[in-house]
Amino acid sequence: MLVVGVVSGSPSLREECTAMRGLGDIVQKAIYLGVGLASYAGEKAGGKLGELRAQVQKLADEMVARGEINAEEAKGFVEELMKQAQQSPTSAPVPSEKTPKEPRRIEILSEDEEADSESQAPNVQNLRQQVQGLQEELRRLKRDQ
Repeated sequence: MLVVGVVSGSPSLREECTAMRGLGDIVQKAIYLGVGLASYAGEKAGGKLGELRAQVQKLADEMVARGEINAEEAKGFVEELMKQAQQSPTSAPVPSEKTPKEPRRIEILSEDEEADSESQAPNVQNLRQQVQGLQEELRRLKRDQ
């Protein structure tokens, strides 16, 4: 009889049962929230895909009107673009090279270093001398005025 009294009449056991039911309600609401969010996201994605299909179809129709492609090619074009749009972003090709963590180093040569460089042709040196001569002549003419 003592056991029956503890099970049926204990206020702490009733509180625990009520708490368990409350926890079950919270879990159920969380599941419903997740299903609702997934449904909403699916509807939004479907709407965006519909808009994309309309834009791609319009582009294909314009290309057919200009004579760039025929109707069969336009249909294939639309289908191909829609398949690409529906693929998950994780299936996109990964570039083989990693992005460098540091900027690429660029060597900047001063005018003196450029003049000393062996890679310059003699014609370039001749042109430099002509430009310097013309600059000196221009300065002299400005002073004379």
